[in-house]
Amino acid sequence: MSADEKRAVKTSTGTAHGPGYGDDESLNAIRHADDVLLAKLGYKSEFRREFSLVETIAFAFSIMGVVASVSSTMSFPLVSGGHVGMVFGWLIPCFFVMTIAASLAELTSAMPTSAGLYYFSAKLAPPRWAPLASWITGWANVTGQVALVCSIDFTCAQMIVTALNVGSNGAINLGAGPTFGILLAILFTHGIVCSAATAVIARLNIFYVIVNVGTTIAAIVVLLACSGNQRVSTDTAFTMYENNTGWSNNGWAFLLAFTSPMWTLTGYDSAAHISEETANAARAAPIAILVGVGATASLGWLLFIAASFATASVSQLLGTDLPLPMGQLFLNVLGKQGMLAIWSLIIVVQYVTGAAQGVDASRVVFAFARDNALPGSRWWKKMHPWTRTPVNAVWLVMALSGICGFLGFSETALSSLAGASVIGLTRLHPGPFTLGKWYMPIGIVAVSWVSFIVVLLVFPPEVHPTADTMNYTVVIIMSVFIFASLSWVISARKWFKGPVKTVEDRDGIVGEFDEKGARVEEKSVESH
Repeated sequence: MSADEKRAVKTSTGTAHGPGYGDDESLNAIRHADDVLLAKLGYKSEFRREFSLVETIAFAFSIMGVVASVSSTMSFPLVSGGHVGMVFGWLIPCFFVMTIAASLAELTSAMPTSAGLYYFSAKLAPPRWAPLASWITGWANVTGQVALVCSIDFTCAQMIVTALNVGSNGAINLGAGPTFGILLAILFTHGIVCSAATAVIARLNIFYVIVNVGTTIAAIVVLLACSGNQRVSTDTAFTMYENNTGWSNNGWAFLLAFTSPMWTLTGYDSAAHISEETANAARAAPIAILVGVGATASLGWLLFIAASFATASVSQLLGTDLPLPMGQLFLNVLGKQGMLAIWSLIIVVQYVTGAAQGVDASRVVFAFARDNALPGSRWWKKMHPWTRTPVNAVWLVMALSGICGFLGFSETALSSLAGASVIGLTRLHPGPFTLGKWYMPIGIVAVSWVSFIVVLLVFPPEVHPTADTMNYTVVIIMSVFIFASLSWVISARKWFKGPVKTVEDRDGIVGEFDEKGARVEEKSVESH
């Protein structure tokens, strides 16, 4: 560790920029150390480092949108296990997801760059296979990020449709066309929000987390306090099992309930993707990953327990005419006015979750384009001169998400697949956060779990799927891998060598390089 980096760690305990930072001089030292470390990883610092520790945690937590995500995925545990599916179908996967989060936190601490997953894969793979590993992981990650934006915003549109249906006593029942129109409107507004300067985005995440946590706690309280006579016994809430999948094997049916937490507990690697916008990133980003996952897992479990107690009839919720069963549960418990009040807050949570995911996806696109791996990379890696953010990448994400929604792909578990490509067992120079001797057993558990869950998540939730109920994850995954594989064989293997150095660090002096690797200038690293 350099003298600048050591000094930055020692001075990162004050409060000027937020908890965990000192006065302006100390903060500048931290940012300078961040830029030096980024140069060692091969990249020029182009963002303003405006995210504090608290704001980075808020971003990682908000992107999972616990109350909105639980509300939008409640049908999976209802179908796959009823009360047991809600309570234990959430709890069990959370332990395994924490091993993935711990491994990613260690990698992020060692290599805090917006490239994230595909950069890690390039460094962990044997040199001969590093470009291919980086290429496949990068395309899987980009596709997963875009699909997740579409999925979140499509669900937000469904939530709005649900509110309109309840508010009009069923008179307004919008079909696929109007829902798609709402999706496009949401994507457009998210494009505006995500194009803002880093400082604005960082501060917005404090608002996001307040709304998120406040709404989640409110939902837990009202489900328990207002369910009255329809509240079931403790024995029923924790032990009553119902298999509504059509699968004859109850054990297999229960496993399909894992879709809900796996859909919710995605995006926590977002802290890595904004690490070039974070002060003291090697420390703040891994903390954000672990706190974000831990808090989401805990609050989500409490919310599902409350929902299990408030569910008098699983079959009645599954038979609702509303797009989402959670909406029917709130309607049963709170009545029309109460349901609309809490549902409006959940819509806000889903909306801000989509905004956070839009930022995350745009940083992934920017980073992959920076390594010249995308068609039109020179456009998507451009930084706006005013905001110092990749505005072109933002609007590319929104456009592709709109296309994704037009094709009808509204849900995907591709983020889990992207994570599978980057959990390695090779040791690197550790950052401030390290798993120490536990890296091997934790890594083994993480890899085993991801290998299992990726297979599980391509199965349909019910037997005899139709075009409307089919799980399209497998279509997206195969499309991405066929494209990535063919493009690699035909062209990319000849020119793509993995992450491209844009700077070379020599005692604080960095040289910039063009797309072909030729040096174009030389200057000292500057803090922002």
